[in-house]
Amino acid sequence: MNQPSTAHYIAAMRQAIVLAKRGMTTTTPNPRVGCVLIDDSGRVIGAGFHRRAGGPHAEVEALRQAGPRARGATAVVTLEPCAHHGRTPPCADALIAAGVHRVVYGMTDPNPLVSGKGLTRLAEAGIEVIGPLLEESCRALNPGFIRRMKEGRPAFFLKTAASLDGRIALSNGASRWITGLEARCDVHRWRARCCALMTGIATVLADDPALTVRHVATDRPPVRIVLDSRLQLPETATLVTDRAAPTWVITTAAADPAKADRLTQQGVTVHCLPADRNGRVDLVALASFLGQAAINEVLVEAGPTLAYALLAQKWIDRWIHYLAPKALGGDARPLLPPLALTELAAAPHWQIDTVRRFGEDLRIEFVPTPTTSDRPTKEPP
Repeated sequence: MNQPSTAHYIAAMRQAIVLAKRGMTTTTPNPRVGCVLIDDSGRVIGAGFHRRAGGPHAEVEALRQAGPRARGATAVVTLEPCAHHGRTPPCADALIAAGVHRVVYGMTDPNPLVSGKGLTRLAEAGIEVIGPLLEESCRALNPGFIRRMKEGRPAFFLKTAASLDGRIALSNGASRWITGLEARCDVHRWRARCCALMTGIATVLADDPALTVRHVATDRPPVRIVLDSRLQLPETATLVTDRAAPTWVITTAAADPAKADRLTQQGVTVHCLPADRNGRVDLVALASFLGQAAINEVLVEAGPTLAYALLAQKWIDRWIHYLAPKALGGDARPLLPPLALTELAAAPHWQIDTVRRFGEDLRIEFVPTPTTSDRPTKEPP
C-alpha cells in the first residue's frame, strides 16, 4: 500500500502549525492546535484548527472537511489527539471512527488527562502513530499551556521599552512615548494573544493605563491584573471605570474590606492572596492562583520593582524589549532597580533570540539561558 513520504508529513505539519496560529488569540484556556489530513499521494483533503474553547477541535474540523475521504488517510496534527471527555468528545475516538490509517503528531499533550493516552488509544485501534515531528515548532505554539500543565503556573512574558541608555522615563515621570507608533502597535499584538495583562499599583498610580487591546481586532479581551497589596487603586482609575475588559485586583489581608466592596460593586474582581515578608502579594501564591484560574500566558507591563521580582524568580519565559534610538540621561528613571552587584559574573544573563525593527525602534526578544530541553520556545504573534 502506498503512503505519504516524510517530506509530505513535514509539509503537512508546517501547514498545521500555520493553521494553529489562527487561534492565537481565541483558544484560551485550551491549546492552539492545527490538523491537516492528507491522502496517500500527500494531497491535502481536509484541514482545520481549534478556534475556541467549547468549539470543535482541529481534528474534528479537518475530518468534517474531508468527509468520507478521511478513511485510509493520514492525520497530521500539532498536538497529540485528546483521549478524554471535556467540553467535546475525545479526538482520538473521532479519528478511529473516521478510519484514518495513521496519525503524525507534533508533540505529546502535557495535560496529565491525556499525556500519551491518546497515542495509546490510536495504536490499540490499529492506527500507525508517527512522531514527534517538528516538535520545537509545535511546542512554540503553546508555551503557556505547557507551563501550566507541567508546573501549575502560566508563562510570563515581560514587556519593557527603554532608551539607548536603559531609561524608561524622565526624572519627572514623563514616559509617553519612548517608542514610536509601529512598536506600540506590536505590543498590542502581544496583548491580544495573552490571557492576561499584569501590572503593579505603582504603574497604575503613575500612568493610569487602560491595558486594553487596541490597533488589533480581538473578541477576547485579556484580563487586566493589578497587584495592589494595600488596595490603593483609585475608584476613578481607568481600569475601574473602563469596562472594555475584566479587571482583577490582587491584594492581601491588609486591604480595606469596605473599599474592596466598593470596587466589587463597580465591576472589579478583588482576590485576596497571602503577603510575602515585605507585605507585597506573594508571587508563589500568585503564580499558583493564576494557574488554577486557567491563565496560560501573562504579559507583564510593570515598573522596575515588579519586573525585577519576576526576573529574580526566574519566571520570565520571554523578555520582549523595545529599544528606542534616543538617550534620556543619567537623571532619568532606570529600567531595573539597583542590583548591588559586585562582579560582572553575577549579573543575570539572557540569550538574544530575535531582533526585529519596527519603525525607528528595535524589538529584541530574550529568552533564559537554556538549562533544560523542555524550555518553551519562541513564537512571535
